[in-house]
Amino acid sequence: MPDARNTAQKFAILVGGGPAPGINSVISAVTLRARLEGQEVLGLPNGYSEIMQGKLDGVRSLAAEDVRGIHFQGGAILGTSRANPTKQSAHLDRVVQSLGELGVTQLVTIGGDDTAFSAMKIAERAGARLRVAHVPKTIDNDLALPAHIDTFGFQTARHLGVALVKNLMIDARSSGRWYFVVAMGRKAGSLALGIAKAAGASIAVIPEEFASGKVSLDRIADVLAGAIIKRRAEGYKDGVAVLAEGLAEIIPESELHRLGAIERDEHDHIRLAEIDLGRGVRKVVEERLRELGVGVSIVSKDIGYELRCADPIPFDIEYTRDLGYCAAQFLIEGGSNAMVSLQEGRFVAIPFSSMIDPATGRTRVRTVDTASLRYAVARRYMTRLTAEDFAGAETLAALARAAGLEVEAFRKRFGYVVEGEPQPPALLRAS
Repeated sequence: MPDARNTAQKFAILVGGGPAPGINSVISAVTLRARLEGQEVLGLPNGYSEIMQGKLDGVRSLAAEDVRGIHFQGGAILGTSRANPTKQSAHLDRVVQSLGELGVTQLVTIGGDDTAFSAMKIAERAGARLRVAHVPKTIDNDLALPAHIDTFGFQTARHLGVALVKNLMIDARSSGRWYFVVAMGRKAGSLALGIAKAAGASIAVIPEEFASGKVSLDRIADVLAGAIIKRRAEGYKDGVAVLAEGLAEIIPESELHRLGAIERDEHDHIRLAEIDLGRGVRKVVEERLRELGVGVSIVSKDIGYELRCADPIPFDIEYTRDLGYCAAQFLIEGGSNAMVSLQEGRFVAIPFSSMIDPATGRTRVRTVDTASLRYAVARRYMTRLTAEDFAGAETLAALARAAGLEVEAFRKRFGYVVEGEPQPPALLRAS
């Protein structure tokens, strides 16, 4: 790799997408490393939204004293946005032109898959004039990193999410009600599953468990209704279900009106924050249980914005300081066109070209592996209907009684929700 440290260089830092704990730590680490090299550092405000319009008046110079101590803070001192410069060629050209006018030779982008895709396209358009490194950020934990490597912000979001769900579990137990908690995760259910598993919630429902890639709202409702009935058969009226917001993306669009109006963002994604998934699912579950004569009190609760702007826990602070340092050092040494990662304690640059899914032309997304031990163990601890429940006469009779149905009627009504259920984990297999 050529060493470019002796040529005139100027860094710029940009944040795209939603906030995640640790952004400021990356900004700090990049700035401090570049300044140690004697390089100027510019902070670009509000993602791509201003530079793609040629607006440069908000650009600020970042000195060491501007970033000291910000690694403890949530949010993003530069601001962020979901503006997408790749939708129009003119916007992409304007970004490259704006960076040229600023004298920027090295760009560090911080964001998720959409920000990474835009960074790749900017690098392609600018050519040798600009070196680009992307730092993967998302509490959804869905960027195409190796399975054991988390995106920064995920651990903090899970940590705080567990604390919130623990409190809701105590309230549910005290009041005899259910909570449907919706956690962020557009394409992947990692956050919902991680929170539910660590907190010991009754059940998590994530998009990946539905192998066909699409699922009716009624089936999601029956999975949850079955969990409520099973808890009642075990003698409990309370429970907490954690739902991944991405469930809204796999419900057929013809059914989404049952959840509310549909809006789309700059990347043509459904604005999940505008769909009240928890309330919509709650209403359907209540209706289906009411038909059976089963009364239940359910409260829906979103925990999204509370998590993504939290102060980072020490894990994410240390992680992001390493990522920021590596991003700056990679560019200083002449590297470009790659996402920064740390694997087994070592820096690994993931080329932009390897991040593209040939089927979609977009950056790859990592989802929960439902064949993994992590998921299999989570399923075994959940309170939800299983194939075993329908195989045991005594258990099946108890479930039918709790639902106010005859055994065969219960089997006919709920048997389909266990289709495709993953097998329990077998740790030792005969050779």
